Amino acid sequence: MPDLSVVIVGGLHSDARKAAVDRLLTDVPGSVVLHHDLATAASGTVVRTVRDAGGVQDTGETPLVNDCACCALREDLVPELRRLADAGDTRLAVVELWDSVEPKAMAEVVTAGGLTVTGVITAVDPALLLPYLGNGDDLAEAGLAAAATDQRTVADTFARQLEYAPVLAVAESEEADDEDRELLAQLHPTARRVPIGHGDLAGAALAGFDVEAAAAAQHPACALLPTDADAHGVTTFVWHRRRPFHPERLYAALEDLTCAAARSRGRFWLADKPDTLFHWDAAGGALCVESAGPWLASLPDAAWEMVPPVRRAAAALDWHPEHGDCCQHLVFTSPGLDREGLQRLLESCLLTDAEYAAGRDAWQQLPHAFDTLLEV
Repeated sequence: MPDLSVVIVGGLHSDARKAAVDRLLTDVPGSVVLHHDLATAASGTVVRTVRDAGGVQDTGETPLVNDCACCALREDLVPELRRLADAGDTRLAVVELWDSVEPKAMAEVVTAGGLTVTGVITAVDPALLLPYLGNGDDLAEAGLAAAATDQRTVADTFARQLEYAPVLAVAESEEADDEDRELLAQLHPTARRVPIGHGDLAGAALAGFDVEAAAAAQHPACALLPTDADAHGVTTFVWHRRRPFHPERLYAALEDLTCAAARSRGRFWLADKPDTLFHWDAAGGALCVESAGPWLASLPDAAWEMVPPVRRAAAALDWHPEHGDCCQHLVFTSPGLDREGLQRLLESCLLTDAEYAAGRDAWQQLPHAFDTLLEV
């Protein structure tokens, strides 16, 4: 099969996304755009469009798979890309994702299909950043659900789109101010930010992409989380401690902690479940807490060989002689963040000296306040 470069362009900011796609069509000769419109999913089909700089080349419909529009996209996408590759006259296939489709799943589907993803780009209008991060509505309420069972919110979907992509195509919005641009920089400080109007978007699309490294950068055990920052009214507060949380006190503080910042994420340690690494993921006033498996410190030595090297390396960088990789590492980013108040609240949720000294056996007898939230 001839070489075909594939770039994935996504984002809920549809005007910015379309502008980025059009820019790529203009700047890369021999490029085409493949787009699956999931808006028609309610009628049982997904509409596919293939176009180049001259206009629409082809359209078609693919039926839903298991009543899931995203599943239909997956089933149809790789064969279409293979068709383009076999034809041999396409240099770059731009996969323009529908609004709420997340780039991680599609990058992994394309790579698993034997094709080469050379870039993943999320298009962003900085003026819309805070409104979208603060939008706790379900995608279904906004007409953006990808399946009948889709329970994602606008805020958490947008956050994942933003944080997964190594390249952000930034719209030059007159409504955006310094605070908006600073919020974007703090939310994803390692991203390459390329202005849509005059940046080298084509170079970013062809720069190369490592799907495994991108997945690792999002995993709570080894995520590339933002660092402390404070500028233009926006603050990122990194809180790192070695002592576990008291489950009942943390549970009582969840609402205040979730609403304290536009975005917060990281990993945390509960005293009553000392072997489990928990993932903290909050946006739009809603919090998702999930088990992310065991801490490495709780695994037998023989099991370490089964752990990805990137995770072992991340743990080694932060290893404690008594607790290993068990820790609290939470990051809060927001305009107007009350850093001192947030720190006081977090500290109050840790075990006291007496509780800590009682040891692990006593910790595990504490109230299992998170069992309902975790559906244990």
